[in-house]
Amino acid sequence: MNQPSGRPRLRRHYRAPRLTFWTLITIGLLVALYLIAPTKIAVVLYKAALVTGGAVLAYWIDRALFPYARPDQVRAVHQPWAGIRRALIVLACVLGLTLGL
Repeated sequence: MNQPSGRPRLRRHYRAPRLTFWTLITIGLLVALYLIAPTKIAVVLYKAALVTGGAVLAYWIDRALFPYARPDQVRAVHQPWAGIRRALIVLACVLGLTLGL
């Protein structure tokens, strides 16, 4: 149907969320792992929980240690350094949890 201006309406195309393809690959690999060695699923889920828990813990540690230096609130000159700082804290927490337990 045409709009009053005589131009046709533009239809919005559906776009899948980001990383959908990799999520499907991960699910496929988990299904394959379950079919090959179902006892290993608990180990994979445990490790995934450690990684995500480490990332959440690191975020809150960074917020607590640097409340006024969040990467989105510092001056543009300092944003890369604030991002690197947060990435290093996340790295340390994730490695600490996954290697220490």
